[in-house]
Amino acid sequence: MIKENTLSVDAGYSSKTGIMDYRGVWTDSEKVYFYKKFYMSLEKNTGRILGLDVSTKTIGIALFESDGKLLELTHITPKIKPKPETKLEELFKKVDAFELLLTRYIELDIEKVIIEEPLLNSNNVNTVATLLRFNGMISKIVSEVLNIIPEFISSYDARKYSFPTLMGVRKFNKKGENYTEKEISKKKPVLFGNYDYTIDKKMVIWEKVADLEPQIVWEYDKNQKLKKENFDMTDSYACVRAAMCREGIWDCSEKVKIKKS
Repeated sequence: MIKENTLSVDAGYSSKTGIMDYRGVWTDSEKVYFYKKFYMSLEKNTGRILGLDVSTKTIGIALFESDGKLLELTHITPKIKPKPETKLEELFKKVDAFELLLTRYIELDIEKVIIEEPLLNSNNVNTVATLLRFNGMISKIVSEVLNIIPEFISSYDARKYSFPTLMGVRKFNKKGENYTEKEISKKKPVLFGNYDYTIDKKMVIWEKVADLEPQIVWEYDKNQKLKKENFDMTDSYACVRAAMCREGIWDCSEKVKIKKS
């Protein structure tokens, strides 16, 4: 028997229940109990926004009110057992797991779904093809379950628009050598321009989100290091924040606020 405020959807933050613990096991009565306890307790409010950061291992999920209030930050990391015979079969089963999870959002008056485009930085053609295939499958499920055609945002734009202070002019090269004032004057702001080239970019985004949302309980491994799933969650957070700020609906110069018309 899982505890009252737990849900089999990995870990994350919920404004109603706090940390949610993914056990991977549900009974029907527990499903119904949680649905009523959390999702039915949300007030009817059109215009909620759902953000997804999709990878073949983990999908980060962020749910916001239209005014920028975070309702949920979580992730799903399906572990398919028994192990499928092929990678393609495994992908299909992971999509099935995500579809089951997505059904709990049907009655939440979601108006917009933002998905981060896959970062195709691998030289392995098969890896790139798999990422594109899985992202397309998840996008299709979103359109079928929620009846919403998802919007997409690049990783670069997600970071640029969600946290504008990350943009800066490079003052030194990869060797650490300073540019001259003349060279600097000709350069344009770039993402992470004020940071060292070796900076852990995902950690920077996590720090930004953690600062904005101090109520979130993050996941750590046995060595007290942040689990990778935290970064999938913060990426899903950033893609919603960026999309809304890029459209001029939210003001991301500081804590989210609705722009006055």
